[in-house]
Amino acid sequence: MRIRTKLIIVMLPLTVLSMLVIGTSSALSARSGITRVAIEFLAFKAEQLESYAGEQWDLLVNNGLEDREDLRAVSRQSVVSRAIEMIRSPGELIMALEADSSIAFSTRPIGREQLRPDEWHHLQTLAREEYRGWVELTIRDEPRVGYAFAFPPFDWEVLVTEASETFYATVSEIIRRSIVITLLVVAAASTALIVLSNVLTRPLGNMVGMLQHIIDRGDLTTRVEVLYDDEVGRLAHTFNTMMAQLEGSYEQIKDYALNAAVAKRNEQKIRNIFQKYVPNDVIETIFANPESMLVGDTRDVAILFSDIRSFTTISERSRPDELVATLNRYFSILVDIIMDRHGIVDKYIGDAVMAFFGAPVQHENDALDAVQAAVSIVDALDAFNRDLEASGLPPFTTGLGINFGEVTVGNIGSERKMDYTVIGDTVNLASRLEGLTKYYHQPLVISSSVADRVADTVPCRLIDTVVVKGKTVGERIYTARSTLSPAEERAWPIHAEAVAAYYARRFSEAADGFRTVLDLLPEDHAAAMYLERAQRLAETPPSEDWDGATVMDSK
Repeated sequence: MRIRTKLIIVMLPLTVLSMLVIGTSSALSARSGITRVAIEFLAFKAEQLESYAGEQWDLLVNNGLEDREDLRAVSRQSVVSRAIEMIRSPGELIMALEADSSIAFSTRPIGREQLRPDEWHHLQTLAREEYRGWVELTIRDEPRVGYAFAFPPFDWEVLVTEASETFYATVSEIIRRSIVITLLVVAAASTALIVLSNVLTRPLGNMVGMLQHIIDRGDLTTRVEVLYDDEVGRLAHTFNTMMAQLEGSYEQIKDYALNAAVAKRNEQKIRNIFQKYVPNDVIETIFANPESMLVGDTRDVAILFSDIRSFTTISERSRPDELVATLNRYFSILVDIIMDRHGIVDKYIGDAVMAFFGAPVQHENDALDAVQAAVSIVDALDAFNRDLEASGLPPFTTGLGINFGEVTVGNIGSERKMDYTVIGDTVNLASRLEGLTKYYHQPLVISSSVADRVADTVPCRLIDTVVVKGKTVGERIYTARSTLSPAEERAWPIHAEAVAAYYARRFSEAADGFRTVLDLLPEDHAAAMYLERAQRLAETPPSEDWDGATVMDSK
């Protein structure tokens, strides 16, 4: 929308509103003044007629003739004649009602039958109440205004009235003239606004045209004409100065744009190269906040370790090219699953993989993401191993360990070589848990801190209480599955009850539970291990300080 249009839209309603307010105020003031004068005039007439009627009655009373009906009739007729003489316009009407609700007289012929019921009822009410003062009424469908008074000597209710149309004629004329004047002023103001807006906005239009010319042709030598010596003129002068500065800086702008484009392309090349080695989240964090590269951050994350068991034996039985191709397929499976679950692959340690969940970006449940990634890896490797066996290659038996806890995370190293990684005791325990998968014949071992956070979503099973090498306190370890077989669905709850009895030192009861588990899962290593321990401890009870923990002497 143009400035000229905006000026008209803003100023025209203000002008119209001002004139409407002024005109309305004038009309109302005139109406009020004229109405007041007219009311006083009608009231004066009514008082004059009342005074005359009083004089006629006093004349009878002073002569002792008030009881003579013929003379009373003469006095009444004299008042009627006086009322007729007072009529000054065709719209005036003076009438009187008698106590019996009949019309005593009227300066204009009016019969009872000519009045509507509501009109007659209104007149009766005025007469009955002997009303005195200003009235508004309708007579023969004609709105009227007037003044009423009661004259008891004649039992009359007298009304001196004027037609409303005649009464307010002057006011209506003033309103019509006010409307005409307002419309003329609005038209004149609109014309003046249009002319003024054109004068004021023409320099701005010239500048817009010059800018469009510059945009279309790239001609920075263009200058705008300075028309006025005011703010608009100074704006035009400033515009010309700005164009001169732009013209002088044009080459610098081109150089800057070229350098920026080259820098952006180089940055994209660096991103493309380093995304193969560093997670994209880490790259984005570094580019967004480069000064924090060497600053560590303490937070809770989930650590996942995976390792191929007996990899040395596998490598001895495979050709180098076959081994590399198979490892690449294996790592692709792991990395895709880990990254799909918001994980970061920290490093490859030979055939082992270390990953973490929760840095640099934390998610709703990083422990659950880690476990779901691990069980997905277990399921994916089943299909992967079937392909290897079909190709005559040895299968990969993988163990995975997961721990959750506080670590230090950040870019760790030197200025010449650093890694975005995590360090801390939580990492060490995750590595130990991965090592326990071989001892307990489980594809996945997780810590209690992980199990507590995922047990409501992923089926978990307590395997043992272990004091890993380098620790003095036992850690309960669990395994997890994506889904359970029908036999496992029956056996795992029984295993949980038997384990609870075992740690409560009810060894015989525990042994019975583990036997039931082995009936359902004959090759279950955990149940067989607990059964052997329960039978032994039932025969030779442990000391009072026994906590059921297994102490590991090796990693």
